[in-house]
Amino acid sequence: MAACDVCGNQYDKAFTVVQGGRTGTFDSFECAIQAFAPVCDHCRCRIIGHGIEGDGRFFCCAHCARHAGIEGVADRAG
Repeated sequence: MAACDVCGNQYDKAFTVVQGGRTGTFDSFECAIQAFAPVCDHCRCRIIGHGIEGDGRFFCCAHCARHAGIEGVADRAG
């Protein structure tokens, strides 16, 4: 059994995530998100969707990007 890198739980169904040069072993997607997902520069939530990148910073949505002074961004309108 492998141990989760975030919580330490020993789990027989642990999985490995590889992102560029980083590798992590996790017992749940929740722990993988905690370790790998970027954080919104404005509201500090974990970005688990596409997010928005502007001026070298990451945001969870256009609202947060605009709040941080990024211009010309919009969330996808249905």
